[in-house]
Amino acid sequence: MDNQVTLDKIISLAKRRGFVFPGSEIYGGLANTFDFGPLGTELKRNLANHWWNTFVSSRPDMFGLDTSILMSPKVWEASGHTANFTNVMIDCLTCHYRTRADHLIEDKFPDIGNVEGKPLEELDKIIKDNEIECPKCGSQHWTKTRNFNQLFETQIGIITEGKNTAYLRGELAQGMFVDFKQVLDSLHPKLPFGLAQSGKAFRNEITMGKFTFRTLEFDLAEFEYFVKPEEWETHFEYWKKEMYQFALSVGIPAEKLRWRSHSKEELSHYSSRTEDLEYEFPWGFKEMFGLAYRTDFDLKNHIEKSGVDLRYTDPYTQEKFIPHVIEPTFGLSRLLTIIMMNAYFEDVEKKRVVMKFPKVLAPYKVAVFPLVGNKEEISTKAKEVFNLLNGQVNTTLDERGNIGKRYFTQDEIGTFYCVTIDYQTLEDNTVTVRDRDTMVQERISLDDLQVFLQKRIA
Repeated sequence: MDNQVTLDKIISLAKRRGFVFPGSEIYGGLANTFDFGPLGTELKRNLANHWWNTFVSSRPDMFGLDTSILMSPKVWEASGHTANFTNVMIDCLTCHYRTRADHLIEDKFPDIGNVEGKPLEELDKIIKDNEIECPKCGSQHWTKTRNFNQLFETQIGIITEGKNTAYLRGELAQGMFVDFKQVLDSLHPKLPFGLAQSGKAFRNEITMGKFTFRTLEFDLAEFEYFVKPEEWETHFEYWKKEMYQFALSVGIPAEKLRWRSHSKEELSHYSSRTEDLEYEFPWGFKEMFGLAYRTDFDLKNHIEKSGVDLRYTDPYTQEKFIPHVIEPTFGLSRLLTIIMMNAYFEDVEKKRVVMKFPKVLAPYKVAVFPLVGNKEEISTKAKEVFNLLNGQVNTTLDERGNIGKRYFTQDEIGTFYCVTIDYQTLEDNTVTVRDRDTMVQERISLDDLQVFLQKRIA
């Protein structure tokens, strides 16, 4: 048995089996963009639903929102993003390759730790003193590092002279802060409570590569948990544990995880304390989830800039105050790469690749196989079984090629059980059920099939 996973293997499988495709490929592609294929869409939807069920649907203190991607530019000015949502950029003077200076250093020296947030002069000195070469052409001729804002600009208006600048959201948080008062007025929740949402976010990333780890457009899930100022540390530690448990629930082993605290220089402009839950990629530990203590920064700034009172009124004491905020953030597009890397398993003995997705995430739980090239009654029966199961668990009907190839195809997709309809099915109403991980096959009566599968997939 071997499980030597590489990013190249994941990218190859993702394209071959319809998980993730390069964006705009027939036109030569667009760097840092990807399309999710049929299997990737199912996997991502399952992941988003699992996140929502874990943190929103199952909790009485969490309320879901779906805020607009486009908001007034005043929102981003008030939040500090137009001034502070930046990365450090550097260009090769020889081939014009552009990248993030901190990533250039960290890729060259994996043991150096995190250098994000260090002064520009210090980054320039590290690059010069260590004679760091351009990864594209090998040159050592670099521009000075400089700040680069990650917000995507767009224009609103159909008449050119009347256009107004707007921004695609770089995070989901601001929509929830802007709607804070409306939630208070409509639902009257009591502290502590959270506002949650998942959806698209956009960042004008400089550094390319690493598949869906860092992209221009990505799926994000996060919530703002509003607490009394004096209780923030208790809630911070609570959500730290909950985030860790969520990582375990999607099949990530504890030995692949670690927490890392941000240095003072690295902290975002809105945060007083941030910790990352990191995953051990083949290229080292990198951020998977983030947990930030945003204090009252956002609500206070929106009160000041909008003139609207966003304070919370304690229903018992009638005291008015600005709640503080704990923010757990989950990059679902990035997490999808992690899940695929962690699920990838090469069975050398059986000459097969298995994607060992957790049951809650697997795109298909069951595949139904009619024995190909035989009676039409077998095909008809297979469709009946598909319709029977698909209402209970996510099922696919696979009629391509021989049974052996179909088994190995479903192994690469991560399907838990394969149900084969054959001549014997027509005689005694039984089917063969094959287990993905053990490859053990059992003969099961169709009358018992639903219960058999539900017990094993629940």
